[in-house]
Amino acid sequence: MKYHERTIFNGKPGHDTPKRSRISNSPLVNRVMAGNGDIQWCFSQVKGTLDDDVTEADIISCVEFNHDGELLATGDKGGRVVIFQRDPISKTVLPRRGEYNVYSTFQSHEPEFDYLKSLEIEEKINKIRWLKRRNPAHFLLSTNDKTIKLWKVSERDKKVEGYNTRSDTGSLIDPANVSSLRVPIIKPMELMVEASPRRIFANAHTYHINSISVNSDQETYLSADDLRINLWHLEITDQSFNIVDIKPTNMEELTEVITAAEFHPVECNLFVYSSSKGTIRLCDMRAAALCDRHAKLFEEPEDPTNRSFFSEIISSISDVKLSNNGRYMISRDYLSVKVWDLHMETKPIETYPVHEYLRAKQCSLYENDCIFDKFECCWNGNDTAVMTGSYNNFFRIFDRTTKRDVTLEASRDIAKPKTILKPRKVCSQGKRKKDEISVDCLDFNKKILHTAWHPTENIIAVAATNNLFLFQDKF
Repeated sequence: MKYHERTIFNGKPGHDTPKRSRISNSPLVNRVMAGNGDIQWCFSQVKGTLDDDVTEADIISCVEFNHDGELLATGDKGGRVVIFQRDPISKTVLPRRGEYNVYSTFQSHEPEFDYLKSLEIEEKINKIRWLKRRNPAHFLLSTNDKTIKLWKVSERDKKVEGYNTRSDTGSLIDPANVSSLRVPIIKPMELMVEASPRRIFANAHTYHINSISVNSDQETYLSADDLRINLWHLEITDQSFNIVDIKPTNMEELTEVITAAEFHPVECNLFVYSSSKGTIRLCDMRAAALCDRHAKLFEEPEDPTNRSFFSEIISSISDVKLSNNGRYMISRDYLSVKVWDLHMETKPIETYPVHEYLRAKQCSLYENDCIFDKFECCWNGNDTAVMTGSYNNFFRIFDRTTKRDVTLEASRDIAKPKTILKPRKVCSQGKRKKDEISVDCLDFNKKILHTAWHPTENIIAVAATNNLFLFQDKF
């Protein structure tokens, strides 16, 4: 990702700001997070080159805000992690602006080769998860298909000069040649942001890692692949505990795979994982060391009228996210987003169709492999709205309070400061209105798979191929 080539509202990176609590009582935050039915979203920034020629390595593969929204991390197919920092000036001006500048860029993973299995291991970053901040440094986990790394991102704005046994160039001085002792002094220097790998967690997954999730105790985390979920301690790299194993004795009997997994945001003993069969299982680690027996199973009975050859494919859950308060969770299948109450397993309490107009196009979507695309979903900061992506660079926002929804587009055409996003509508049949787009004109190569919502403000990050779009609400 070449983020220096196109940035609107670019400013100088600032220093860290004091940490804020997740739920604020300020009138501004309450107003911002009140609901999204009447929000007018406007363009803030776009990161990355806007050229038509896109290299595979520059395609964004994950997006994640940290816990206070000061930092925003993206990973790409080239194994790079780019961290953006909130522009301090954009927070103090009125109205507040959601602007971010490049803070740090580093190569997280390199391509590898498994000689035992004769397989190439891609460097693509599958997931990034931030740890809660405990000191001036920031910590995040990043993973490709096989290896998870814990990174420390820290600032240095001071340097030490006047060593006795080292010259200014760094070369060592023979102590015998030191005639007098000096007291080293600390001098200010230009701000430097360093990213260093603190832990490498490897050789624990036979299959490709699809999820990582940090526990609320901030000491352990889980990693999930197609058939197993492992529990790690952040300080121990050579040992993990297998807590879920759905691999059958005979692989010919395999009927489902794990698609996503996440820890509960409050209860450190609970986690959920979804499957390709459209089910979500909630497990309690207090019950047994191996959580093969779930505590709850969330599944919606299939509607017989919609049964087709593609039913099993489109019912596969591509993402699951627990709400910030821990009471609800959302799941994303191919055609919809569902909101579940953890106290009710029988059916979702809310179902939002994302692109129902594609139900009639399943045959062509199967032929071009789009039906296997894995869309992610996310909550806003106070669990009143849900966001997920679609095709043609469209993304959808559903307001749970007003039951309104909107389709917006991450387009180069609106890449001008403060441009208000116009709601988009898709015409599936009949005569097309002036402001509508025909379902046959949708570009299925342009897809929004990864989105993120600021934890306390209406600022959203949307990954569109190699570009990162930032939008905010217009006051």
